[in-house]
Amino acid sequence: MLQSGDKAPEFSLPDADMERVEIQTLLREHNLVLCFYPKDDTPGCTMEALEFTDLHPEFEAAGAEIVGISRDTCASHGAFRDKYGLSVRLLADTDGEVCEAYGVWREKEKNGEKRTGILRSTFVIGRDGIIREALYDIKPKGHAARVLEMVQMLQKE
Repeated sequence: MLQSGDKAPEFSLPDADMERVEIQTLLREHNLVLCFYPKDDTPGCTMEALEFTDLHPEFEAAGAEIVGISRDTCASHGAFRDKYGLSVRLLADTDGEVCEAYGVWREKEKNGEKRTGILRSTFVIGRDGIIREALYDIKPKGHAARVLEMVQMLQKE
């Protein structure tokens, strides 16, 4: 499990428009809010993405870019983004390698049934590539506002 102070694992993934996105490119100009979420167009994931979208101008003002990662396809991400007008950049980790690297691919139990999936998690990463906050098993409601406070503190450093 990654923690504050760890170096963020590198990645290169396609976004909803099938353009490659590399973490190093993202960190050149911004701090990064990296959100791992279970599935496009589900209630909790939609709530979280809409809250981040609503606060997007504040994140930009604080010098942070918001990126969401799930194992959904680029096409699924595009449909999700367009359906809700999301400003969060969505990356497709269809093989799960980045989920594994960040320690969010876990066995979960729901209604007595065990299965493997993405544990909703967020990482606040400084421009130096160091994880400032590692938040696992978060609840979507109000999460974006709490992360914005963390990013604003990071901007003051």
